[in-house]
Amino acid sequence: MDTVERWLATRTFHHGQFAAVEELLRRKEEQGLTLSLCIPTLNEAATIGALVTCLRSALGDRVPLLDEIAVIDSGSIDRTVELAAAAGASVYRAADILPATGSQRGKGENLWKALYQLRGDIFVFLDADIATIDPRFVTGLLGPLLRHPEIGYVKACYDRPFCRNEADGLLGGGRVTEILVRPFLSLHFPELAAFIQPLAGEYAARRVLLETIPFPVGYGVEVAHLVDLHARHGLGIFAQTDLGERCHRHRSNAELGRMAYALLQVLERRLRARGGRPEPGAGGLLHQFVRHHGAFRRETAAIDEPERPPMQEVAAYRQRRQAIPSGHGSWPLTTATAVDRLFAIVGH
Repeated sequence: MDTVERWLATRTFHHGQFAAVEELLRRKEEQGLTLSLCIPTLNEAATIGALVTCLRSALGDRVPLLDEIAVIDSGSIDRTVELAAAAGASVYRAADILPATGSQRGKGENLWKALYQLRGDIFVFLDADIATIDPRFVTGLLGPLLRHPEIGYVKACYDRPFCRNEADGLLGGGRVTEILVRPFLSLHFPELAAFIQPLAGEYAARRVLLETIPFPVGYGVEVAHLVDLHARHGLGIFAQTDLGERCHRHRSNAELGRMAYALLQVLERRLRARGGRPEPGAGGLLHQFVRHHGAFRRETAAIDEPERPPMQEVAAYRQRRQAIPSGHGSWPLTTATAVDRLFAIVGH
């Protein structure tokens, strides 16, 4: 059995294995861990209220598994912020966090700033557009981390059902994954092709890992996590959990084209870093074509995907973490020592 097959057999879980929330709470308390749920948002008024209400009720009020539920917002102009706060989330505007570092707009920016703002030893990240939210989206991701100390990062996988979209007809989810990302990973990072949903916005990870890696500010953040952590620690640090079915908002082909272009920038950058690619041509423009008054019209979009440095390199973050009282589960060590201790368990 090769490495990938062994990993798939031993590190692909099902959410039903972690349905006993009280058992997860016991493990969390025994390990002295703090758990933070972070939801990045931009104009998600249609779903954010129900999402926060469901998870706060089940995993905050009924069983206090989560220590904080936070929304990091990119500047919504609808009622996202209002509805999230009314449902019981702590709401922060990304632009107000670490203002000395400036403000970028994008999902990855929100997640990077969450590392500074929130206190968790373990983070759970969920996209805000899940229309069928259920506590399993949290417990299924936390379960492997709480039961297996050698696991550092757990990715969601799920079915993305077909649905009717007014612009594009009958669509299934995961078009960018299947047409671009999975072929790219299969060619250049073959072990990472074992992830069923490499772009999933639902995952959980230990702070001591997240603070050591750069964060692309946009859509490339998830795949960058996989490539960068795999390069440092190998496949053994990862796991994935089958969450069943995920229903969400579908995007137009034009939007997905822009997403794919940003992803390619992130992936190409990592190939160049290991000597596998020359610098791309200058310009940074994506060319797309739309029909306008019976003829095709070219549209260009300037898409850039800059990256934030590892959070541990930010002086304000180091000062903030040093000021937090150390508990049993807060890893009161240097980051290097903490990571060494985590991976010594599995021989990394």
